[in-house]
Amino acid sequence: MTIPVYDRALEAARFINLKAGNRKPQAALVLGSGLADAVRLTGDPVEVPFNEIPHFASPTVEGHPGMLMIGSLGGTDVVVMKGRFHFYEGYSMEDVTFPIRVFCLMGIKTLVVTNAAGGISSHLNPGSLMLITDHINLMGDSPLRGPNEDRFGPRFPDLTAAYAPDYIDLAHDVARSTGLALAEGVYLALSGPAYETPAEIRMLRELGADAVGMSTVPEIIVARHCGIKVLAISCITNVAAGLTHKEINHQQVMEIGRQSSAHLSMLLEGLLPKLVVLDAQVAD
Repeated sequence: MTIPVYDRALEAARFINLKAGNRKPQAALVLGSGLADAVRLTGDPVEVPFNEIPHFASPTVEGHPGMLMIGSLGGTDVVVMKGRFHFYEGYSMEDVTFPIRVFCLMGIKTLVVTNAAGGISSHLNPGSLMLITDHINLMGDSPLRGPNEDRFGPRFPDLTAAYAPDYIDLAHDVARSTGLALAEGVYLALSGPAYETPAEIRMLRELGADAVGMSTVPEIIVARHCGIKVLAISCITNVAAGLTHKEINHQQVMEIGRQSSAHLSMLLEGLLPKLVVLDAQVAD
């Protein structure tokens, strides 16, 4: 008999909370391709391999170490996914988004998601950091397909402001204080794993996409279903197919991600604690 996803998520949440000890993570962070080393946690952080967490999948792609870390970032207790698992790896949408449901049952209300993406708009260059302001889901599936689990959220969640506007404003404030430039744009998700053709990129541009990738959107849909507020950041690792004469490869994606980690780290260390404080003020 299949164990309901709520019960599986609750088991995983309890396991992680036991590993966390006295720490009470108030925010979660997902680090995408090449970005696994973008943050350094303090406070004697705990490391837990994904394959030790009940019902977690394990990444099969280079640049996704498959490690959960619990510690402090800028004085705030956080849980960090170093890497993720993808739909294109053969995992189901339920598998891909399972960690977000676990975070929900841990009581986390703030989520920051990062990814590597191809730049479509001319204002995005390799190394640019783009705040996602909206998305287009062309993955051909939804993580909410099937019977709704009311204990997580409603049958038809509203995605009008899937990417919290106040989080976006605060991210710009923090970036300006550290001298970083943040772009904004619409992220379009495809199932992958092949990179897009030039003709597809021309089509995606006409649809309104600024950047394209193979992740993130399912996580955001489930986060909003659970009532978790979201900030999402794309690291532009390459110019999309057909916009230059260069071929695209995963090693290039990884290298640009590593080069961008220092800027992303500076942003996240200053930003995550402020997001938690912002939500506390709103709740009051």
